[in-house]
Amino acid sequence: MGRSTDATPGVRLVVVHPDKQVLAQAAAARLLTRVLDVQSVRSPVHVVLTGGSVGIATLAAVAGSPLVPAVDWSSVHLWWGDERFLPDGDPDRNETQARTALLDGLVAEHGLPEANVHPMPGPTSVATPEEGAAAYAALLRAHAGGQDDEPEGLAVPAFDVLLLGMGPDGHVASLFPGHDGLAAQGATTGVHGSPKPPPERVSLTFDAIRSAREVWIVAAGAEKAEQVAAALADGPVTEVPAAGAVGQARTLWLLDAEAAGGPSPR
Repeated sequence: MGRSTDATPGVRLVVVHPDKQVLAQAAAARLLTRVLDVQSVRSPVHVVLTGGSVGIATLAAVAGSPLVPAVDWSSVHLWWGDERFLPDGDPDRNETQARTALLDGLVAEHGLPEANVHPMPGPTSVATPEEGAAAYAALLRAHAGGQDDEPEGLAVPAFDVLLLGMGPDGHVASLFPGHDGLAAQGATTGVHGSPKPPPERVSLTFDAIRSAREVWIVAAGAEKAEQVAAALADGPVTEVPAAGAVGQARTLWLLDAEAAGGPSPR
């Protein structure tokens, strides 16, 4: 069982699970339930995926869930919050890891159209991170659909759930402390000089992240506890980028006990 703070729509919610394995399983169940809930009232559903050990573990847990056949995957679109600027199929790409953990199975067995999987371009198809960012912005724009609640001037789909991991330095997506990308305008940005290899990446901006109906930040490990605490205390975004990742309706922090800086809630 997790323990949570009380919250209402538009307010931050923090849920703590005993360990990262339980966290991944719980996040997977929560994600599938949220997709089913959204499908009961509107279509299509737009979900932004994340990489990282817990992010990929969450996708693997989704793959093993009995709820998978209940979802109408033909109306689900999958996006990414950031990507390493590496060739298609590189094992370090978030896309490659997500396909192995979940997406290939959804395409082969559960009716997810390949056309609904929207990876960020890498050097296989574009020359620079800036070209990749521009191409992804155009793809986002094509699926924006004129949503009534779309922020003015930001042409992106109305993301129903936007998943993010958080690094020990407090970064989310590829928006790092003190980095130029923090101030990027529009939906996407090319990243150079990332303090975490590889140095070149493509990322959503804060503008795009904050347009999501719900932002979920998934973090595990004692090495993240200090930055989790700083983000939850609304520290400066230039020092703790995770503090700036907030959703329009809800911001959900899904943590294990170590990341929360406390004992297991068992």
